[in-house]
Order: sequence, then C-alpha cells, then structure tokens
Amino acid sequence: MKSRSILFTLLVIGMFVFTACGGAAATESPAYAEQYGVVEMPAATEAPAIEAPPFDESAQKSADQAADEFAIPMATQGPAFEISNQSGENIVVQNTNRKIIKNADVRLLVKTTEDAINRTTQIVSDLGGYIISSRVWYQDYFGNNLMYATVTMGVPVDEFEHALNRLRDLSIRVLDENASGEDVTDQYVDLQSQLTNLEATRARIQEFLQDAKTVDEALRINQELANIESQIEQIKGRMNYLNDRSAFSTITVNFEPELPILTPTPTPTIAPTSTPRPTATLAPWKPGESFGDAQRSVTIAYRGIFEFLIWILVVVLPILLPPVLILWALWKLLNRKPNKPSGGTQS
Repeated sequence: MKSRSILFTLLVIGMFVFTACGGAAATESPAYAEQYGVVEMPAATEAPAIEAPPFDESAQKSADQAADEFAIPMATQGPAFEISNQSGENIVVQNTNRKIIKNADVRLLVKTTEDAINRTTQIVSDLGGYIISSRVWYQDYFGNNLMYATVTMGVPVDEFEHALNRLRDLSIRVLDENASGEDVTDQYVDLQSQLTNLEATRARIQEFLQDAKTVDEALRINQELANIESQIEQIKGRMNYLNDRSAFSTITVNFEPELPILTPTPTPTIAPTSTPRPTATLAPWKPGESFGDAQRSVTIAYRGIFEFLIWILVVVLPILLPPVLILWALWKLLNRKPNKPSGGTQS
C-alpha cells in the first residue's frame, strides 16, 4: 500500500516539474516566437492548487478484498463455449461443471440380509438419495430358509464414492463390484446450442406470423411454428434427463447371506455282541404225517386229471365234434370212387 502512495506522489511532482519547465522554455526563447509568428497571449490567472486527498489505507484494503472476492468465482468457473445461432450472432455458454452419469453394481456377502437392508435405507436417507426399486426372495439351503435381496438407489453424484464406502462397510466381504461413468457434457452443450438456435428461429417465425396477410399464409407459418416448438420441447426433455441422470448416480446392491455351517448328525451303530448264535435243532421224523401228505398229493393229482377230462367231454367235444364230423363227411364225399360197370360176354 505504501509503495502505491509513494508512486502516486512521484507522478504528481513530475507533472508539476514538467509544467514548470515548459513555461520557462517558452519565456526564455522570444526568438523562437518571433520566427514562427507565435503571438504571446496574456498570462492567465494562476489557478489554485488542488491538494490530493489524504490516503486512506483502510479504504484501499477494503477495495482490494472486494476485488479478490470478485476474482474467486471467475477463476472457479468452467470453460466457456462459444456458439453461433442462425442469425450469425456469437453466444457464449458458460459450463460451470462437468456432467457425468455414474453407475455401480455391487454384490455383497452380509451377516443377515434384513439388517443390511435397514442400514442401506438409513445410508440413502443420510446422503439425500432415494430408493428406486427393491426385491426380496428366499432360497432353501439344507432346511435353512435364507433371505436374498436387491436394492437399486439413487444418490447425489457428489456422494457416489461415499455411498460405496458405506455400503462396503455393511458386508463381510465384497463379492463383486463394477462402477462406470459417462461424460455427457458435450451432448449437453450441443443441446444448448440447438435450443438457442431453435428459440431464435421461433421468435422470427412469430414475427412472420404477426405480419401474415392471408389465412393460408398464417396457417403455413403456424404449422412451421408448431414443428419448431415440438423440437424445442424434445431438446428440453433430453436436457432435463441429462441433468437428472448426472445429478444423481445409480447404485444397485445385491445382498447374499452368509451360509450356515452344516454339522453332520451321527448315525447310531449297533455294537457287535459276542453271544453265540443258537443252532437249529432237527424236528423228529414222523412217517405217518409223511404218508398222509403223499396221499393228499395223489388225491389232488387224480382230481385234477378227472376235472380236465370232464371239461373236455362237456365243453370241448360239443364244440369241436360237429365241425369235425362235417369236414370228415365232405372229405369222404369228395374222395368216393365211382362204381365200375360189370363186364358181360356178347354172343
């Protein structure tokens, strides 16, 4: 600050010295005035000297701070893009930040799925996000009904890495993780350029509509205006989509419970005994019982034979005998030999 005040004082002194030297040179060279026909003007009254105001160091400090505060946001702004509309005017679009769409897919092994879901909901609430979708199902594992779940959430893009770190802390082990990002800044800037051009075109078409002289001309201009407005709405919708997708990142978490340790159940075994097996004793021989068994067997055999003969005489012969007799008679009739005539002697 002192250097600035000293510099200002030196400049003021230099100006006064230069003015004084110039006046002295003019008075000391009358020959120069006579040679070039310089008419000497009457001396003007001397103006009162203007004193510089006293230097206020506090005011200068405040001005410097204001300049620094003004320079900070200008330095933090992003690169500017210059575009041209259809009328040839250059328009500068200031890009304040990059637009990046981030996605992640994580598979976590957790102690209990229900507790992991509750803590995930709390994480989303703490980070200012929201739950997009969730799914819960159960699978049987050797008699144990295990709970599985999938949760899809949206979190602010600035909290993307923080959310992943907190989700990793919920798990026993991270089984799989896949994160990706897509920079859509160029697309957004192109859409801004198209939107500016279309809005300028719409303004000119509206002017043409006001100057239309016939109904047909007004209808044609109105149809063109409707087409332009439709394109403007489509571009605005695409820009809103890119804004929303770049403002909130999508994270899909799959929770898998820890499988319980199965313990085999022991099977009871029969201990071998050293007691001897009992030996079979032979029954005493009884010839009378053996004779009776043989007699009953012979009776059953003869009874079966007689029953078979009865079936043949009563059932089979009446059915088969008439056809057999008819066939035999026909055979005999066909094979009968003719009688030979008796030969006599003629006298």
